[in-house]
Amino acid sequence: MLSEFLSSNYLEQEWAASEIERKFGEKFVYFNENGNLAIERKVLQAFRNLTEKDVVWDTRERAWRRRERHDAPGRRAE
Repeated sequence: MLSEFLSSNYLEQEWAASEIERKFGEKFVYFNENGNLAIERKVLQAFRNLTEKDVVWDTRERAWRRRERHDAPGRRAE
């Protein structure tokens, strides 16, 4: 996830989950309550630990992106 994010400063959740499943197997993903493929929490936590200060989650885009000056403190973009 980190190398993909660093290549463009943007990472869509759907694409990341699919790639994780393809490269590493089903044990790193699951289907959430909406029926979407999602990333296991341990994987997300590892990504968060590596990117805590520089990356935010954009809920509208369902993607991680580089933090910008206007972003409030915290992990989520407004």
